[in-house]
Amino acid sequence: MLKIVKTSIVATALPLCLLATKASAGIEDDLQNICNIVVADDKNELRKKMRKVQSDYRLRLQDYYSGITCGGQSLIRTAMLNNAVEAGTLLVKKMPKEELISPEQDGKTIATWASEAGLQTSPLMDVLQERI
Repeated sequence: MLKIVKTSIVATALPLCLLATKASAGIEDDLQNICNIVVADDKNELRKKMRKVQSDYRLRLQDYYSGITCGGQSLIRTAMLNNAVEAGTLLVKKMPKEELISPEQDGKTIATWASEAGLQTSPLMDVLQERI
């Protein structure tokens, strides 16, 4: 009797574990090329990607923004470095103001980092300043 109970627990738990792993792998696959999209300054593709993640996983940009780095930089910083004005503008407009003024992983805000990197004349800085 005990053997049947153990077997049924394993039979029930195994598919649930596989489902959780598949969901995690799914979002990673969906977000895999988001850096390339930002670098290419493809606003339409970025918008599609963000909508797909929101509809499939119920996640908004601020939910996964801090977990994505492109060569050690955040998405907005990557857009600034690559002069991706269209994609960067979309990112700035979709992020909450509180997130834009809070320090990122290195302890610097986007505006402080841009000033130190010599990007204060970037068109994205104008968009960022208007937003905050």
